[in-house]
Amino acid sequence: MNFGAITMLSALPMPLALAAHGLAGVLLGVVYFRALWWNVQLMGHGGRTAAAIGLMIGRLALMIGALGLASRDGALPLLLMALGVLAGRAFVVRRLRRAPA
Repeated sequence: MNFGAITMLSALPMPLALAAHGLAGVLLGVVYFRALWWNVQLMGHGGRTAAAIGLMIGRLALMIGALGLASRDGALPLLLMALGVLAGRAFVVRRLRRAPA
């Protein structure tokens, strides 16, 4: 995800910027929760502890950074990005439930 693009969203017209924050939130949610699934797989199957810890730190840094940048644009963009993250979570959970184990 390009953080520079998120900070430029405030230069767009308000409805377009809000839609972009929501879409960025959906993408962030998909990436975050997919990485969470990979993290669980790494920890659950033993070994590769360093990779699991690195992935955990990376996904938390990505979430904190993206939401922090959205908060600089105000409460409404932050809220829309957070709602987008929840929509991305729902997409990943639905997709993983359908996948064979």
